[in-house]
Amino acid sequence: MKLRVPDMSCGHCVATIERAIHAEDASARVACDLGTRTVEVEGRMDAPAVLAALAAAGYAAQPA
Repeated sequence: MKLRVPDMSCGHCVATIERAIHAEDASARVACDLGTRTVEVEGRMDAPAVLAALAAAGYAAQPA
């Protein structure tokens, strides 16, 4: 799934987002693109679970 994360602006943001997703699905593939402020996630989590994990980490996200 591809998500837009408007508040993602630096390497710290990327690390926090990756950590939040991997806390729920350690085997997930996470690809963050700061230029477009998007995150692509491939794993066992469904979209609501990914959005909830990101929200808990302080990042509002929406489907891209």
